[in-house]
Amino acid sequence: MISFDNTEIAFSGKSSKDLRRAYWLFKIVANPTMVSFGKWATNFAIKTHLPIKGMIKATIFKQFCGGESITESLKTSNQLAEYGVKTILDYSIEGKTEEKDFDQTVAEIIATIEQGKSNENIPFAVFKVTGICLFSVLEKVNNGIGNLDSETQEQYNKLHHRVDQICGAAFKANVPVFIDAEETWIQDSIDRLAKEMSLKYNKEKAIVFNTAQLYRHDRLAFIKSEIEHARTNNYFFGVKLVRGAYMEKERERAEKKGYPSPIQPNKAASDRDYDLAVETVLDNLDVTSACVGTHNEESSAKLAQQMIDRGIDKNDPRIYFAQLLGMSDHISYNLSHHKYNVAKYVPYGPIKEVLPYLLRRADENTSVAGQTTRELSLIIKERARRKSSI
Repeated sequence: MISFDNTEIAFSGKSSKDLRRAYWLFKIVANPTMVSFGKWATNFAIKTHLPIKGMIKATIFKQFCGGESITESLKTSNQLAEYGVKTILDYSIEGKTEEKDFDQTVAEIIATIEQGKSNENIPFAVFKVTGICLFSVLEKVNNGIGNLDSETQEQYNKLHHRVDQICGAAFKANVPVFIDAEETWIQDSIDRLAKEMSLKYNKEKAIVFNTAQLYRHDRLAFIKSEIEHARTNNYFFGVKLVRGAYMEKERERAEKKGYPSPIQPNKAASDRDYDLAVETVLDNLDVTSACVGTHNEESSAKLAQQMIDRGIDKNDPRIYFAQLLGMSDHISYNLSHHKYNVAKYVPYGPIKEVLPYLLRRADENTSVAGQTTRELSLIIKERARRKSSI
């Protein structure tokens, strides 16, 4: 079975300066008190117009983002490509509410698709539906699109057109696009859009990919149902498998509103369903393609071995591994070294606009037990190896 312990391979794309920066960042992220203070200080500095952009760009932004634009991010993409790691350009601005901003975001997403059309190192595009529509609209249509007030209907029609624009551009460019998963109380709206676009554009191959968060206890059944629907209706099902990113928020809302939590009872249940979802995809590769987005070493190793056991080519285009830029390089680079398809999510955008994403990354790293400790231990090991080899 593949090992992720080879730090020479894991950090082959990192200079000693890069490793030093990563070491201090993960040291800070490992301390919840420091993360809380850092978030407060950063927000305060932004609100009071303190000149901290340079500091942010040289530290946390450089670790987790590709640049402020597509052009800047291509430098990062080219560096990854030297080690066989591909790029998923992720325009990571959040919280917009104006129509002109939604339209500008659509244009930017289509620009990433066009970049992928002419660049073999960019195999996918991605977008969040809340980046091109008000959250409240998705919430209102979550239980169905009947009986909507005229304003909500008009806004939903605009959303539908924007999603179709993006998916149509992806189809024309032959660049698959991921539709990110979001909170459960808007996810049905997103699932319906993803299925409609899949029916329209996935007749020859998976172009439109929905995302399934396996920390939800109902998603394994959902994936099986979607595969069966695709098989019955003669189209391909594309799915990105992730564990999930909204656990605390979901549990709090369920408790507050008095409905059963949609979240798995424990991590073991999430891990079990995640691995079963991967097996389900492998059992149905004739109609399914998957991007397996995980920072979990065991899940990554299991899939790598299952592909060997089933005689599936390591570079089969229907199966990709993916991790976030700046995290889990020991998984990404070792997989690539063994010739598996692997891509990094490369977030980009103006620093101020991307800040919510960066602060959430810090929160998530703090809350995932063992993740930061593992990252730190590998960085320390590689720094020691380099010193001893001098």
